Amino acid sequence: MSTTKHSLLIVLLFAGIAAWAQPKPAANAEAAKMKTFIDNLMKQMTLDEKLGQLNLPGAGDIVTGQAGNTDIAKKIREGKVGGLFNIKGVEKIREVQKLAVEQSRLKIPLIFGMDVIHGYQTVFPIPLGLSATWDMKAIERSAQIAAAEASADGISWTFSPMVDIARDPRWGRMAEGSGEDPFLGGAIAKAMVRGYQGNDLKANNTIMSCVKHYALYGAAEAGRDYNTTDMSRHRMYNEYFYPYKAAVEAGVGSVMASFNEVDGVPATANKWLMTDVLRKQWGFGGFVVTDYTGINEMIDHGIGDLQTVTARALDAGIDMDMVGEGMVSTLTKSLKEGKISQAQIDAACRRILEAKYKLGLFEDPYRYCDVTRPAKEVYTAANRKEARSIAAQSFVLLKNEGNVLPLKRGGKIALVGPLADNRENMPGTWSVAADFSKAISVLEGLKAVAGPNTEILFAKGSNLDYDAKFEENAGMFGKSLRRDNRPSAQQIAEALEVASKADVIVAAVGESAEMSGEASSRSNIEIPQAQKDLLKALKATGKPVVVVLFAGRSMAITEEAAAYPAILNVWFPGSEAGYAIGDVLFGDVNPSGKLSATWPQNVGQVPLFYNHKNTGRPLPAGQWFQKFRSNYLDVSNDPLYPFGFGLSYTTFTYGNMKLSSQSLKGNQTLTASIDITNNGKVTGKEVVQLYIRDIVGSTTRPVAELKGFEKIELQPGETKTVSFSITPELLKFYNYDLKYDWEAGDFDIMIGGNSKDVQKQRVNWQK
Repeated sequence: MSTTKHSLLIVLLFAGIAAWAQPKPAANAEAAKMKTFIDNLMKQMTLDEKLGQLNLPGAGDIVTGQAGNTDIAKKIREGKVGGLFNIKGVEKIREVQKLAVEQSRLKIPLIFGMDVIHGYQTVFPIPLGLSATWDMKAIERSAQIAAAEASADGISWTFSPMVDIARDPRWGRMAEGSGEDPFLGGAIAKAMVRGYQGNDLKANNTIMSCVKHYALYGAAEAGRDYNTTDMSRHRMYNEYFYPYKAAVEAGVGSVMASFNEVDGVPATANKWLMTDVLRKQWGFGGFVVTDYTGINEMIDHGIGDLQTVTARALDAGIDMDMVGEGMVSTLTKSLKEGKISQAQIDAACRRILEAKYKLGLFEDPYRYCDVTRPAKEVYTAANRKEARSIAAQSFVLLKNEGNVLPLKRGGKIALVGPLADNRENMPGTWSVAADFSKAISVLEGLKAVAGPNTEILFAKGSNLDYDAKFEENAGMFGKSLRRDNRPSAQQIAEALEVASKADVIVAAVGESAEMSGEASSRSNIEIPQAQKDLLKALKATGKPVVVVLFAGRSMAITEEAAAYPAILNVWFPGSEAGYAIGDVLFGDVNPSGKLSATWPQNVGQVPLFYNHKNTGRPLPAGQWFQKFRSNYLDVSNDPLYPFGFGLSYTTFTYGNMKLSSQSLKGNQTLTASIDITNNGKVTGKEVVQLYIRDIVGSTTRPVAELKGFEKIELQPGETKTVSFSITPELLKFYNYDLKYDWEAGDFDIMIGGNSKDVQKQRVNWQK
């Protein structure tokens, strides 16, 4: 993605030529119409009905044909529910919506939300995998398909995208985000919001997006989920806030508060975060929902009882209470005691009603309830084809010594490992609408892609882990590993017997789907020992071993990187996992994924990220250790794999970088260009990356910052020129006083195929 258009638009904006951004007359008329409608509706609402709009309970076990007899049904009839989440199925949703619009006093429709995180029934790679494509069109398309399927099944609101910057891979929810970089994360946030919401929220194939978790959730101390986050505001603005802000700029309809505290105050009660920054600084006009029981959990944080924390949440700017029901049970009392105002309740209620209006639910409450749509639009062959293609583009080739890959068709291939014949784990974490029985296993995929002349021999070889309890915890939500209770030696012997008959060994190993995700933090981010022992036994055969690595985070695989000739990281690829893996292993698709987060040599280096600051005693380049410098005694400062890294079945040569000028002034544009040549024999895709370093600043600046990227496809022997347009907008940062501006001086311009291997030239830019 070249920064040319983005930069030029910003230049025009700051020059005062922003007519393109002004509200259109039709939009103004629609806003006025919405205001009149909601004004009239709210005049008819009682206090209880207004508070009811702020209430988002879970759907529970609603059964079609029996919905009207539940406790939830009673509350809906009384106007005490604004929406439901995690109810699945258009017939159920239609039945529940009917309660609201036909049996409640004011007939206000419900909004139905669900965790549609990386696809609905057609599941795409986990978000961390999607980010490795560096392909904004593909990412937007995945969200568009997810919206079409979810809306066909009655859903009108998704709790996605998750845009938390994650630099500590011990944190399990790294799997749900886009890695460590704010620039890439912001681009992905915008693509996801566009994909979900489209150009018209009233269209029945779009859904409202909810960006999460606001804010700083990915920086939880010790990488432990739900833990405290503490950082300077300078760091918040420069390194963590941008992806949330980018989603707001893209028009996201809702925001979810995070569980962690910020500046000593839980985000759900943090008025500076929710009102001063989100609404006043960024201009967000949608509604804010808590995370699951986020209000109630502030009691354990230690800032008050349920009445107190609920009042604090409303005062901070929270509009909707997920599951906790503190708003419907305590705000009436808080209002009488003067702890909150009627205006605050009205403002929150209005925002919820506006969201429903924008979704077209007042015009047609059953807009998303066409029972004929799922059969035609959900889990279609066309959607699965796109999921297969996007999955293959997400894989990162980490090593390919001696060109072991791609595999040759014909002969015999031994497929081993606990993840080789396991459909359930292929979709990955947060795939709540998936039918795991329909996912394609590696074994199925390789057999289908290899064709009739290639024999695929299979043995499981080991369990996920030696510890049965650990494996149980890592196989929750229907994602069992189907534990083999035979002795491990017997399992390995079986794998060796299969391997003895094969020409090459493919080992499907790594994490299970639920070893990452919510509440799946790990202190050890290596491959479990049971699988390490299997790999060592396979290596001892002397046959080439291809490691197909499943991962929901950056992993520490230093031992494996040294021992095995080929490593293909496939994340968790989704519904079409096996087919996509087969496509890449056999070379039908050339891998083009690039890491969106740094991979450390070991967990002791964590947190490790490319855009760090220099210390006053940096380690000289090329050295491992020097006394009285910032380094370790036992390991170098280098990552195992740097941010932006990824190999291909072909090779790309970068020509000499060319700059249009070495000296610039004011709002001039610098053009940085470079020629890329495909030197190999197959077509391939390369992500060309632009980094900038501000050499001297009023506050310290990172050693490099991603400021542009473009993914290109090259035929064998083909050369393309990639150009980046750089304006002062790309040089801006938040200074000590949190003023957003750029400072004159020297800048290093860097271009390369990853954050480590770059060409560099210096320019001077004066105001």
